[in-house]
Amino acid sequence: MVLKTEICRFSGSRIYPGKGIRFVRSDSQVFLFMNSKCKRYFHNRLKPSKLTWTAMYRKQHKKDTHAELVKKTRRKNTKPYSRSIVGASLEVIQKKRSEKTEVRAAAREAALREIKERIKKTKDEKKAKKAENVSKSQKTQTKQPKAAMPKGPKLGGGGGKR
Repeated sequence: MVLKTEICRFSGSRIYPGKGIRFVRSDSQVFLFMNSKCKRYFHNRLKPSKLTWTAMYRKQHKKDTHAELVKKTRRKNTKPYSRSIVGASLEVIQKKRSEKTEVRAAAREAALREIKERIKKTKDEKKAKKAENVSKSQKTQTKQPKAAMPKGPKLGGGGGKR
């Protein structure tokens, strides 16, 4: 005959049918306690990991290790597989992987050099356009003397004594 046992929320020990105390909190959460001692410690907010007789303490301090069955951890054998990435097919990736590092470095340097030259070229073009615009604007502007302000009393003054 199999008995349906439940586990104490504080001590971690088994509670057999007809035994134990059931506590329902206001948020409808149910707690089962083995006896009034466990219930009292739970309500006093004691940590079960600090009491030597609880299951949590025994687990944290590695007691009863002989009782636990030691499971062998099997190493997962993952087979390497290759997939193509968006923008590069599998053949291209494998060709690049098999290339020597010197060849790869030379190709990278050539690409960088080409990018730098392109940037330099655009900067030179911008400078030339700017110089053209400046020279045009200087030609169109002629020196005009500023109109002299009429001399006389200032009207609508600022702050003074009030």
